Amino acid sequence: MTDPLVIFTPSGKRGHFPVGTPILTAARQLGVDLDSVCGGRGICSKCQVSPSFGEFPKHGVTVRDDALSPWNSVEQRYDDIRGLPKGRRLGCQATVQGDIVVDVPPESQVHRQVVRKAASARDIIMDPATKLYFVHVQEPDMHEPSGDLERLAAALKAEWQIDDLHAPLPVLRKLQKALRKGNWEVTVALHRGSLDDRHKLIDIWPGFHEGRIYGLAIDLGSTTIAAHLCDLRNGTVKASAGVMNPQIRFGEDLMSRVSYAMMNPGGEVEMTAAVRQAINALTVEIAAEAGIEPAQILEAVFVCNPVMHHLLLGIDPVELGQAPFALATSDAMALSAEALELTAMNAAAQVFILPCIAGHVGADAAAVALSEEPGKSEDLVLIVDVGTNAEILLGDKTRVLACSSPTGPAFEGAQISSGQRAAPGAIERVEIDPVTKDARFKIIGSDLWSDDPAFGTPQITGICGSGIIEAVAEMRMAGIVDAKGLIGSAEQTGTPRAVETGRTHAYVLHDGTATGGPLITVTQGDIRAIQLAKSALYAGARLLMDEMGVDHVDRITLAGAFGAHISPKHAMVLGMIPDAPLDKVTSAGNAAGTGARIALCSVDARRTIAQTVRQITKVETAIAPKFQEHFVNANAIPHATDPFPHLSAVVTLPQVSFNLGGGGSVDADGRRRRRARTTD
Repeated sequence: MTDPLVIFTPSGKRGHFPVGTPILTAARQLGVDLDSVCGGRGICSKCQVSPSFGEFPKHGVTVRDDALSPWNSVEQRYDDIRGLPKGRRLGCQATVQGDIVVDVPPESQVHRQVVRKAASARDIIMDPATKLYFVHVQEPDMHEPSGDLERLAAALKAEWQIDDLHAPLPVLRKLQKALRKGNWEVTVALHRGSLDDRHKLIDIWPGFHEGRIYGLAIDLGSTTIAAHLCDLRNGTVKASAGVMNPQIRFGEDLMSRVSYAMMNPGGEVEMTAAVRQAINALTVEIAAEAGIEPAQILEAVFVCNPVMHHLLLGIDPVELGQAPFALATSDAMALSAEALELTAMNAAAQVFILPCIAGHVGADAAAVALSEEPGKSEDLVLIVDVGTNAEILLGDKTRVLACSSPTGPAFEGAQISSGQRAAPGAIERVEIDPVTKDARFKIIGSDLWSDDPAFGTPQITGICGSGIIEAVAEMRMAGIVDAKGLIGSAEQTGTPRAVETGRTHAYVLHDGTATGGPLITVTQGDIRAIQLAKSALYAGARLLMDEMGVDHVDRITLAGAFGAHISPKHAMVLGMIPDAPLDKVTSAGNAAGTGARIALCSVDARRTIAQTVRQITKVETAIAPKFQEHFVNANAIPHATDPFPHLSAVVTLPQVSFNLGGGGSVDADGRRRRRARTTD
């Protein structure tokens, strides 16, 4: 009988272990980043994990309620003394009893995730929904009976021409004390409706309040949650922070999470609770980083894909998993933070969620459109925002098209044999000498290349998404991988770094086993995962080009963490993007996050994007007849049929082929070479 399967998220590492194996032991044997400083005695609590139960179609497992050993006395003792978050177990105490999916939360990881969604500098015309107003309110008079709120409203109308004031009950409770303590002068924070002109009283201070108020621009992605804390007076980003989306333990990609909701009654409730809890924790973290109180955060703007949109709102996403991919609502939404159980910020804080474009093209794509404004471009621009799900925009002043494409988590380092999330120690840059076939690399946390004498012996832990993309592209340019994505043998490639792995080969990027480090290779399975991801991306772009009636674009904008860390040359060698002049391929940084910041700082921008999304033409990749054809042709590196003249002008790709019986290959001039036969 096969031993139980243990699957760790977010790393995606898995393995079979005998019944009774501690989770901590399984993590160590798989190289999972799970902390422990007490030697597994249940003292330090560093090895906390979150097990998940139910149906996991993505992983092909059903996790029973008894998949882990029962809660024991060591865990109970620790819970009594210090407290364990609900649902957590100690990895050194919980043992494997059946197939199990285990999430390693950020605080239990030795190497903290690097969330690469920093805020980029941007000029924004300030017109925030939430502003401060100083007013003098008339004292009460027995001969003219009226309430304090009504007299505050009258003062705001007289001094600031503000009508239609509404006060939520929590703020109303503070009103009378503030007025009297301030001797009838107060500063109020008012929120002007994003979808109307109604003003809501958010907070109140006696006298003239010199403090600042803040808002959060949050890019709620499938893999990461990135937040920017902005001063609502001038738009300055005071702090940025990010965390892994804890929903990863329910499925790394969006359809896996939809499947989890389908297969597990109440699954959507679990996922909603998990992401809201993470946002609350992130709010506290970013406030501490900026040195402010969380109560000073009076507003938040969210951008997210449709599945995350529904799960944030607590809406079952099942309809998004099947045609016609109907959204519960595609309009922009304005509601209270309290309604979303976002309790870490101000009690009366307000939330705005950008509109979705269509069933699979969400508010994050709308935010990219707000940031990059393809509809105002004189030339034809392709904008690619790559994550676990890619959003693609193509347009100019005449027309804008949009689609999404399911690239999966390979670009994030998942589903890669030595892959990991971006964290210190992960290989992020790769170069391979085309003559010697030797590799050098950079790791996160060091500015030095690995062949630099000063590089030393840092802890190298794996390879992240940007590293695997560059590695595969460099292997293609060095003739280690052929156009079909096959890795050649040592004899075929001329390097001992090409090693046999059963019926296929792998390329040794780094061998640290002599000093107790990891063996980091790029396997044939890794190449295949990257091919599938890049083919989906390219096919989506080609569909938009077909719809536009063009076979080339004038320029390409790479958005998101992907765009900021992958060179245009490597992206084009892989065939992730269509051919274009390399100097016309630029990075927009976290465009979705920038769009969220623009919406946070401008009510007019919110209304503009609500109109803009109605003018964008949605192309549905899931039902497009030519998607499969484009996908298959895009499997080749860079492509089976589409020419890449601009790339060919700067890069010469070796004409090798490793799919020949008897170990033959093809010379640079295209002639076939065969291995000489020998006789005994």
